[in-house]
Amino acid sequence: MKKRGLAFLLSVSVAFSMTACSSQSSGTTAPQTPSESKTTAGTDAGTTAPPSGESGGAYTAGTYTASAGGQKGDVTVEVTFDENAITNIVVTDHSETFGIGWGLKTSPIEVLPEQMLAGQTVNVDMVTGATITSFAVKTAVKDCVTQAGGDAASMPEYHTEAGYEDTMEADVVVVGAGAAGLSAAVTAAEAGANVVLLEKQGVTGGSTARSGGKLLAAGTEWQTKQDFEDNADMMYEYLMSFSEGLIDENLLRRFCDDSAENLSWLENLGVKVQDVEPIHSALVPWRVHNTLGGGGQTDGHGGQISVPLTQKAEELGVTILYNVSGKELIQNSDGAVAGVLAEAADGTAITVNAKAVILATGGYAANKEMMARYSDFMPNPVTSEPAGNVGDGLIMAAAAGAKQFDSEGMQLVYVSFTCGVGINEESGLIVSAAGERVVNEWTYQSHVAMALAKAKSPVGYYIATANDPNPTVQYGMTLDSTVKAASVEELAEQLSMDPAVLKGTVDRYNELCAAGEDADFGKPAEYLLPLEGDTYYAIVMNPATSVTFGGLSINENSEVLNTSDQPIPGLYAAGEVAFTGLFGTEYPCCGMAIGSGVYFGRIAGVNAAALAK
Repeated sequence: MKKRGLAFLLSVSVAFSMTACSSQSSGTTAPQTPSESKTTAGTDAGTTAPPSGESGGAYTAGTYTASAGGQKGDVTVEVTFDENAITNIVVTDHSETFGIGWGLKTSPIEVLPEQMLAGQTVNVDMVTGATITSFAVKTAVKDCVTQAGGDAASMPEYHTEAGYEDTMEADVVVVGAGAAGLSAAVTAAEAGANVVLLEKQGVTGGSTARSGGKLLAAGTEWQTKQDFEDNADMMYEYLMSFSEGLIDENLLRRFCDDSAENLSWLENLGVKVQDVEPIHSALVPWRVHNTLGGGGQTDGHGGQISVPLTQKAEELGVTILYNVSGKELIQNSDGAVAGVLAEAADGTAITVNAKAVILATGGYAANKEMMARYSDFMPNPVTSEPAGNVGDGLIMAAAAGAKQFDSEGMQLVYVSFTCGVGINEESGLIVSAAGERVVNEWTYQSHVAMALAKAKSPVGYYIATANDPNPTVQYGMTLDSTVKAASVEELAEQLSMDPAVLKGTVDRYNELCAAGEDADFGKPAEYLLPLEGDTYYAIVMNPATSVTFGGLSINENSEVLNTSDQPIPGLYAAGEVAFTGLFGTEYPCCGMAIGSGVYFGRIAGVNAAALAK
């Protein structure tokens, strides 16, 4: 089995998020194999190559090939030279993430070859938000330059100018171009508004593009095709069971009632759904809808959602400002929001005056200070969210008087960074750092994780013996990093646990297995497998997150509320920045975050456009 390390697991962990995906920007569907995706940039017959010397030295004419490691595997390029210049660059093979590494007008696979040719240099800017793919393309082309006898080190730097105006006017300005922000921008533009969309990275998509591309909906044709009977009431009742007094019944009811229509809206924009699946095989009816290429606990399919939305926004004339961050809300003397003060990556200040503002900046999982509230079980936060998810919208809105809720919950998983245990439905004994069993292990991964978090456990341990049937566990037991011992007591000592506690836990678990009934946590009898053998293993499971809860409070119109629970005129929000009222403390279902983000983004777009008119 191929060894899977930290980078793999961090990418996998996002699959359980915003749910926890390839095609060119023309809107065609994803290719069946990465090699079918080919991007070419080259000089045509009417283009004059730079004179000798501008490229950094003479070349040996010919076509050269090189590869470099990207996000998902090797990126291979072919570069053609004449004696004086680079004349053609072709990305011939890759398996990068659709909607991040490729598929957009601004993705590195598309844009970097063009910039390298224009500047006759490998020293072009990275695409923020897609830096690993950018580095791979640049490294591979640099290798070809060296093969051709050129000197990449002496090549000039080449920077493209954004050309943004210092002051802009709009009907609606949207901050953040993930699923919620793109949906808001599209809907507002469809309603006739002049829309400016600010995105702090060089590609759209946010957390959605990194996700498994899953959408939650009830009563859909896809469910009917797979013989599942479902409706909005059943979905509402299931999600409300996670409330813990934190879910706003009106917000959730509206989303559930319109979830099937919400899915159809996306499909009409070009989002391709392939099937439905469960969040856990024990739960029916299945209502998690996979986009093209998705399924199971995978990542990188969310571009099947964000790319069509981006293309529709472009088609409708939405002005997208890349590498521009919102910094402060502009307010009139009466407190109404009237625009955004923003800043480009080069430090240029940009003012966007608007009649309405929609915040869709995502969560704060990449902000260590904000994540400190979870330090009792996550002292060193790990997330698969974009580096830009630092709570910008929360900070901006707070300064404008917005009400906020610091939730105790988040979408959480405890996962092995070496073998992947914790992502799938492994059902053996899982214990806290104290050696205690705290949960029915055969439940949805977020439920297992929150039980460990409530026990304030900074790690979990999957305790196994050779008879465990799970492939991920079997693989984990072969790794040198996995702790193993000849007795439970010795294993406990290596884990700095009280040997008596772990021994008592294992003995009790084996008693339950022998009885065929889990009287402690209710795990089904068929998943009660005793620990037996001459070697005991402990696979460490670390906490990681990809969706934060709480944030701004909104009403059913997606209006942001102030500390007196009154709408702040001109200010709307949707998506992870405003998940107050949509979640309890536990993530209930894949597809909930993206589905609700799209839905309330659409509501924000409609109402912001109406206000602007």
